[in-house]
Amino acid sequence: MNLDQVITLVEQMLKTSLIVGAPVLATAFFVGMLVSIFQAATQIHEMTLTFIPKIVATVVALIVFGSWMFVTLRDYFYTIFVNIHLYIK
Repeated sequence: MNLDQVITLVEQMLKTSLIVGAPVLATAFFVGMLVSIFQAATQIHEMTLTFIPKIVATVVALIVFGSWMFVTLRDYFYTIFVNIHLYIK
C-alpha cells in the first residue's frame, strides 16, 4: 500500500463522513439558530428551551435520513471490504 492509496482512502472516508453527518448537523444548527433568534427577540433565556427543540429535530432528522445514511455507510464499507486484498500486501 503506497501513499497515494492511503491518501485516497482517507479522502473517501472524510467525504463519506461529511456527507453522512451533514443532514443531522445542519438540522441541529438551523433549529439552534431559530431558537436563539426566538430567545433574543422575546428575552426568554430558559436552558431547556435550547436543548429540547434540538434533540427533537435531531431525532426527526435521524428518522428521515437514517435509511439513506445507513445505505451510504454500507456501500462505503462494502467497497472497502471488497477491495481489502488490494490494500494488504
